[in-house]
Amino acid sequence: AGCFTVSNLYYNQAILNRIADTFAVTFEEASSVATLMQAGYAGGLLLICPLGDVFPRRPFILALVAWTATLWLALCLTTSFPLFRAASFLTGLTTVTPQLLLPLVGDLAPPARRASSLAIIVSGLSLGVLVARLLGGALASHSGSGDDTHRDSWRSVYWFGLGAQWLVAGLLYVWLPDYPSKNPVGLQLEVSDGAGWNYLGMLTSIGRLVVTEPLLVQTGTVAFLLSAVFTSYWTTLSFLLSAPPYGYDSVVVGLFGLVGIVVILAAPVYSRLVIDRVQPLASAVLGLTVELVGVAVGTFTGSRHVAGPVVQAVAIDLGSQFTQIGNRAAIYGIQPRARNRVNTAYMVAAFSGQLTGTAVGNRLYAHGGWAASGSCSIAFICLALAFCFVRGPRETGWVGWSGGWAIRRDDLVDAKTASDIEAPAESDVPQEVGNAGLDRSSAGEYQPGADGKASGAHTG
Repeated sequence: AGCFTVSNLYYNQAILNRIADTFAVTFEEASSVATLMQAGYAGGLLLICPLGDVFPRRPFILALVAWTATLWLALCLTTSFPLFRAASFLTGLTTVTPQLLLPLVGDLAPPARRASSLAIIVSGLSLGVLVARLLGGALASHSGSGDDTHRDSWRSVYWFGLGAQWLVAGLLYVWLPDYPSKNPVGLQLEVSDGAGWNYLGMLTSIGRLVVTEPLLVQTGTVAFLLSAVFTSYWTTLSFLLSAPPYGYDSVVVGLFGLVGIVVILAAPVYSRLVIDRVQPLASAVLGLTVELVGVAVGTFTGSRHVAGPVVQAVAIDLGSQFTQIGNRAAIYGIQPRARNRVNTAYMVAAFSGQLTGTAVGNRLYAHGGWAASGSCSIAFICLALAFCFVRGPRETGWVGWSGGWAIRRDDLVDAKTASDIEAPAESDVPQEVGNAGLDRSSAGEYQPGADGKASGAHTG
């Protein structure tokens, strides 16, 4: 689901020239379609995702997917460019399903398997970007015949997206687990200090998380810097490979996206074997170290040998996966009843890093070439490592290493103990909750009961 919903944001990137031809607009005007869809997505992160802390996730997610798929018809049919741009923004606004699925998995997965469970969805998101770009170019190039039909052949990409979204909606209807509202009193959110807020207050509470949760600030800063490195590389790579001594065409440049597919598919396995067993900070430091080495190699050899950018691509994908999965496993331990708002704050930081990396990378490449933009990426990674070492994995304050340097997780327990924690004795569960198929953990979170459902009244 994450793969084929996040794809919505990237189908247009490979066909902007075709869109410009169809609507008889300049390429600069056509590129605003991609910008508006990304802007809509950013708005959805901030305005829609926090509502996952209020509404039950199953109907909320299903409604968003169905609503997006319905709006998507305008992209398939309209002949008005202003309407096409407006629909792009609105569909981007509601294409936030993956960012609701991640906190849901954080709720459903037992702590000992949280990282590997999150890794599956993170890999799905990465694959979605790749799939969208490949399908966008392939479907637009090989569908339609005749001049007029061929000019509009890019619409086959959007028809595919429409079918994929309704298929996802159907599959989620069958398989998506239910889970009760984490704040069932509605917009008057119950929080640790007993205060109540309306919708606007709920949004401002995201800012409060940023100034009160040092772990969120640490991981968000690292996410910002990593995202800047990622987008800086992929933005400037096309400039490098299309110029001498390479002179590759756009097809070959696009194939570089396949370099990281093995890393994407291997991430859940690595997470199960490593990240589930060590402190998330240790995984982040390992990922940043791998990325630092790869970016250094690519920066100082990329202008002379194509192996440099290849090594850099592998290292960036590998390091980003290790670090991002570790970060997510860490932040989902922050205020369980506010996981969607925690995820929103984290994603806003990452999205801001993407915008920064694109702008800074392009500017530095224009003035100093590949080595200049790569050197800035090296500095970003070193700064991210510095933020990792400022605060240890067991530190509760803003700075320090209280609790020691051991990298093994403290909360690892055997399967029997974990089962006892996740499933308290029936006598400990309120009768009305037990009848609804819910168990309540010792941490105050609700977990699916034996029947796999998680519906009913919240009595906490």
